[in-house]
Amino acid sequence: MSQLPPYVTRELVHERLPMIFPEGTPNRTYLIREMAASTIFVMLYIGAVGGKEIYIGPVHVYRMTMEQSALSDDLSREEYGKNAQLKGFQPEGKRWYADNTREPIRDETLREGLIPVGAVVTKTGLPTTSSRPRYALQNDFAKLFDPSITEEELETAVKSWQQMNLSASARARLSLAGRTGNLTDGRVLVTFPNGEARNLSAGPSSIISKAVVEVFAANFLKEPAVLWLSTSDAKVTFVDDAIAKTIGLEIQADKNLPDLILADLGSPDPFLIFVEVVASDGPISERRKNALYELSDKAGFDRKHIAFVTAYKDRQVPPFRKTVPELAWGSFAWFMSEPDNLIYLSDNDKKLVDFL
Repeated sequence: MSQLPPYVTRELVHERLPMIFPEGTPNRTYLIREMAASTIFVMLYIGAVGGKEIYIGPVHVYRMTMEQSALSDDLSREEYGKNAQLKGFQPEGKRWYADNTREPIRDETLREGLIPVGAVVTKTGLPTTSSRPRYALQNDFAKLFDPSITEEELETAVKSWQQMNLSASARARLSLAGRTGNLTDGRVLVTFPNGEARNLSAGPSSIISKAVVEVFAANFLKEPAVLWLSTSDAKVTFVDDAIAKTIGLEIQADKNLPDLILADLGSPDPFLIFVEVVASDGPISERRKNALYELSDKAGFDRKHIAFVTAYKDRQVPPFRKTVPELAWGSFAWFMSEPDNLIYLSDNDKKLVDFL
């Protein structure tokens, strides 16, 4: 019996992608375009599905031809999987892509598209510089392209997969479990609310920062924007001067700035949220809170429109137990392992609670 998934056409894959990745999915353009369909087709074609120890590299995609893709017998499919990475190999027919599409296949389609949403898994233990194949489809995702299932079965399967992979809590679970899948050459890929993506230096602080941007902001802010993000290796990793100046906030690299500054633009009076990420120490203390108020006061913000959040990985880890005595009254604590909840250190300012 064949170990390969049922043969499907690239057209069928392309047709189903907009249904699987609805509006609002991070980097949706990368996920529903033809190049994504081509990449998924090739994985299905050679059987690169999780657990089978068969993987593809970009070369499997850009060497595929129209004629090869039409060969649906198992032998043709298996031979292509084995031979595509060999130097000088080229199947007969018209190629889908040129060699210079290696980067968009790898960086946009896989690392910024399919991997962050859990549709593709990567082989562990390979050096980042290795050219060996490392990508395979997640099992449940691969089943969404079974040509034999009915429309009703497909709809049910898609909803189930989306709930497990595209919800905010699912993305937090992926990060927490170390399945971020979007580590690019040892770095952490974060997608901002405006769709822009940046690589952060590897490490626990970057993983928590990613969760703040992609999960916390989506859960608690109506119209989130990231105004500032800094990491340990680069004081200014991202700054949105255009929005900051529009709302009257002057951001300059300063020792008193937090790890992130978020804004909620979903009301006539925008809110500012100052966030400190704690992987070891450094929460929003009373001293930090007062220093940050100086920044917002200078911009003319009413203090009723300011919130302070300290972000942690989990309540059970030492950094939280170590720093909780330092947390400022009137501030919040958020945990990426429990993304739908907040701890509020009440100072009787109910308006902040109403806001978040």
